[in-house]
Amino acid sequence: MEKNCVRLASPTIQTDSIVDGEGIRSVIWFQGCSHNCLGCHNPETHDFYQGFLVSINELKEQINELEYQEGVTFSGGDPFMQPEALLVLARYVHEKGMNVWCYTGFLYEDLIKMAKEKPIYFEVLKEIDILVDGKFVQELKSFDAVFRGSSNQRIIDVQKSLAREKVILVEKYI
Repeated sequence: MEKNCVRLASPTIQTDSIVDGEGIRSVIWFQGCSHNCLGCHNPETHDFYQGFLVSINELKEQINELEYQEGVTFSGGDPFMQPEALLVLARYVHEKGMNVWCYTGFLYEDLIKMAKEKPIYFEVLKEIDILVDGKFVQELKSFDAVFRGSSNQRIIDVQKSLAREKVILVEKYI
């Protein structure tokens, strides 16, 4: 992949989402996922060679143009499959005063273990406010699971979790 680029499912940021995290949000849809969850809502985002190669600078320009958005959600695909781009973009969103949600098929605990081998995963976690973790499990699909597809997925306060060195769930979504 070209340096300073990210592979996305859409070349433009989706705005005004109310289902991809709390508040009115924008969503950046990453391309590429190896979890291949049965019944995935976005199977077209799995192929690592499909989608659009977009420059980080172009995405920053799109972020600069956002209005009335409380935050940005990274989804996909799995954003953690492109940690370098995810880190740069999450930092930039924070610099712009918005919060960051991220969806991943990895468990938080696995990301912590992965960070021991590749510290960039820890750097990314430091830039995420809320993490929705875990694979989608079709047998646990639930319309009552707010901001999640299946009841096994957790909504984690990442900064509290890092500080306390254990998973801290966002209480209002338990």
